Amino acid sequence: MPPTPRPDSLAVRVLLTALVAFGPLSTDLYLPSLPTLVTVFGTDIATVQLTLSVFLAGFAVSQLVYGPVSDRFGRRPALLGGITIYLVASAACALTNDIGGLIVARFFQALGACCGPVVARAVVRDVFGRDRAATVLAYMAMAMTLAPAIGPVLGGVITELIGWRGNFLLLTVFAAGILAATQVLLGETNTHRDENALKPGRLVANYVLLLRDRAFLGQMLTVAFAYSGIFSFISGSSFVLIGRLHLTPAQYGASFGVVVLGYTLGSFFAGRMSQRMGGPWMIRTGTAVSLAGGLLGVALALAGALHLVAIVAPVFLFMVGAGLTLPNAMAAAVGPYPMMAGLASSLVGFTQMAVAALVGAAVGHLQTGTPLPMMGAIGLVALGAALSHRMMARRR
Repeated sequence: MPPTPRPDSLAVRVLLTALVAFGPLSTDLYLPSLPTLVTVFGTDIATVQLTLSVFLAGFAVSQLVYGPVSDRFGRRPALLGGITIYLVASAACALTNDIGGLIVARFFQALGACCGPVVARAVVRDVFGRDRAATVLAYMAMAMTLAPAIGPVLGGVITELIGWRGNFLLLTVFAAGILAATQVLLGETNTHRDENALKPGRLVANYVLLLRDRAFLGQMLTVAFAYSGIFSFISGSSFVLIGRLHLTPAQYGASFGVVVLGYTLGSFFAGRMSQRMGGPWMIRTGTAVSLAGGLLGVALALAGALHLVAIVAPVFLFMVGAGLTLPNAMAAAVGPYPMMAGLASSLVGFTQMAVAALVGAAVGHLQTGTPLPMMGAIGLVALGAALSHRMMARRR
């Protein structure tokens, strides 16, 4: 058996990026098929929207498990177990024959998928330390944007040629490949295993320690609000762009890709400039840019501007800011806690997904076919991210 590559090698970085992409790929790939699911299963938009919100809810809750488990038993066992769950659940999504079964299978798919970002972020902290983590996470985020950029385009083509089941079959194949790559490429990186990490008393004490840290809490909320803006677009865009503007699934995928380009640019600049300019400056700049995009989107929606540019341009600007903000805020939250990097990562991830799930559900229930519910949500969470950083996330 060949030796395991160095944990900071290019092959391992590519694998970690793919693991982080589990979440966005699992949501973005089948976005063009959401209107189709309404027709196929004879249901309404709000019910189909649950396949997104339930995924995020499962993703959020299970993050509270993977972090402590990886702190106790190691990163590698946590990943292998989670990817296996994801593989089985993805196959179940492809084979289900009713909307209720799809919702349940999506929940279990989320239980497996969340091992990727939680444990991958902890691996980055293990290998690169506090100072380099933001730069590495930013470049991973930039590469990861291939998932949401390619996902809707590929998903739209698959939906038109094969049908909605083809998207989940592709996720099943993807999971099988990642499981094999993890087995071969990734060695154990946790050299500070905590034998008491899963004991209730230790868990409670560690959570209290984190939540009493004002700076950690501020960075955690900044991450949650910034990501919720992204998910607001994920949650509402297909019903506006396909349902109201009558774009084809493939055209919708291309429009989604343009928006994701904004996140790619933001992540690129974060990777190039974070060490030079410092994390706090990057987060201040990123939240300001996102807020400008959010307010522009709300203004255009209130003015009744119902055309593609009026929707895509403000969200593109929001995404540039999110690309600057997220890797730096995540690194600032997890960096000071090397002994419980998994737990800190899981708590940030739980809050991120829980808030996004609530925002996504609200966008779905308020959906009127106009951009206003989606744009209003983006504007509100952009304001929340800016205030969270400025009022709470002080430099330690």
